[in-house]
Amino acid sequence: MKIKSASISPPSGPARRLVQGPPVRSKFLAVVRVAIAGCVLVVAAPVRAEVKVPTIFGDNMVLQRDVALSVWGWAAAGERVTVSIGTASVDAKADKDGAWAVELPAMKCTPNHTGLTMTIKGANTISLKNVLIGEVWVGSGQSNMEWPLHRSDGGKEAIDGANLPNIRLYHVPRANANAPTKDINTTWKVCSPEVTPGFSAVLFFFGKRLHDDLNMPIGLINSSYGGTPIEAWTVNDASKKQGGVLYNAMIAPLQPFAVRGVVWYQGERNVKHRNGLKYYDKLETLIERWRETWNNDKLSFYTVQIAPWSGGEYGPGQLPPLWEAQVASLKIPGTGLVVVTDLVNNIWDIHPRNKPPVGNRLALWALAKDYGEKDLVYSGPLYKSMKVELGQIRVSFAHADGGLVARDGKELNEFQVAGTDGKFVPAKAVIDGETVVVSAEDVRSPKNVRFGWHNTANPNLMNKSELPASPFQTDHWTGGTGE
Repeated sequence: MKIKSASISPPSGPARRLVQGPPVRSKFLAVVRVAIAGCVLVVAAPVRAEVKVPTIFGDNMVLQRDVALSVWGWAAAGERVTVSIGTASVDAKADKDGAWAVELPAMKCTPNHTGLTMTIKGANTISLKNVLIGEVWVGSGQSNMEWPLHRSDGGKEAIDGANLPNIRLYHVPRANANAPTKDINTTWKVCSPEVTPGFSAVLFFFGKRLHDDLNMPIGLINSSYGGTPIEAWTVNDASKKQGGVLYNAMIAPLQPFAVRGVVWYQGERNVKHRNGLKYYDKLETLIERWRETWNNDKLSFYTVQIAPWSGGEYGPGQLPPLWEAQVASLKIPGTGLVVVTDLVNNIWDIHPRNKPPVGNRLALWALAKDYGEKDLVYSGPLYKSMKVELGQIRVSFAHADGGLVARDGKELNEFQVAGTDGKFVPAKAVIDGETVVVSAEDVRSPKNVRFGWHNTANPNLMNKSELPASPFQTDHWTGGTGE
């Protein structure tokens, strides 16, 4: 049966409910065998003895370089299946339920970016053509990750220049399910002006920067859904790996397809639900469970701190605690954080249109942490410590190498200071090298500092690499620095 290609543009209207399947296991062979055994496929059920694979394996795909490659599918019970690509060839026998899985050895980046063919042979033969070996990343979250390229600033120019055959796009349609599903109705696409308009703008700009800097094939998997809470994306049962409805339908079918990491842009829905600092625990759980179900405890995970917004759904002061929780996630190994307080072009719009810098800033973390680029400033200033000095407070930052500056050339804004009474007042803030000295005439014994600590913050502090500082407060601060 030929699988129909899905449109790359995000659909509107209510999500389609997928067929349920059995839960996912954590170890590789258990993951793939249990996940595919005895199930009803969403788009290609193994009703005959033909060998089949899920759509994550297809023409034009990119396979992750330098790691063992999991390949799985369905066949007749007891059927011998052989998977071959390049000089590698591995076989397996389908179990009593028709599930089979193999692990190919790690492969290097495709020489001269020449397309390879993967062959899966049993009673029939599947030939997957134009396959590249390179770097594979997943983009996930809600509407700001889903936001299409054609609606982004710089989108027209990016689309016109998107004839990039070494970038491949896999767009997961919106869906939900009450139990983990096994396949996705979509296909890999070669990046071109025809297929990019509806693809994630943030993920496209992220992948384009990696493609240009690394000079190697890039595979981008967009699995995002606007207006959704983090709980729907989380594997919420540590024993059976029972997931939230979006994890089940939009992430579980991808696993354990090898990827380098995840870029994540979500949180607006959880501000609305007043999660505040509790969001840290939720994000930590999601990262841990995705690493477990992807069978990769080093899976990189880079987050975008959500933008200031004056929407009526946020009560006064609700947004800053979630910002702090996102900064706190930097304490989790293998994570990063992008700040976007400077990219808001309309404080009443929850969707900042200026997506190119978001993707580029995410790429800085990957280039520095995953690809070893030296002397690269990959983060804006993040609060590190404070010291009271003769009626003023000196604030120190991580990622302030080379000194701090004001984005607009004016005096620093958005700083407040409080004394022992806890009442914050506007403060004068002066850059001193890699620190900021904060004071207020009416506060002779300062105790704490706040910076950009409100829903519509537009602070102008940044480092000389033009990366903005994250909002912070110094009273029992829980944030990390990502150093």
